[in-house]
Amino acid sequence: MPGLIRGVARTAIVAGTATAVSNRVTRRQRGRWAAQGYDPYGPQQASYAAPPPAPVPPPPPPASGTPDPDMSARIEQLKQLGELKAQGVLTEAEFEQQKQRLLNG
Repeated sequence: MPGLIRGVARTAIVAGTATAVSNRVTRRQRGRWAAQGYDPYGPQQASYAAPPPAPVPPPPPPASGTPDPDMSARIEQLKQLGELKAQGVLTEAEFEQQKQRLLNG
């Protein structure tokens, strides 16, 4: 049992010392970076975030001389939705929702 207590105490001392040294190094680096006007731990812009998905473009104006301009516009919008889904801009659920809105509206 004394060996176990000694091992636990040694581990606690090593861990405490490592934590203290790490904190001191971090504080020293922050001080140096602050003097240079750079703070790596401060607020940062998320440059890795993906841009928000593009909104579905409005339907094009109906062309004259077509038999059913409303249906042509719907077909064109469905094609655009399909392209957005193929590009990964729209998820399957978003695609289905927009498709139903077009077909029912």
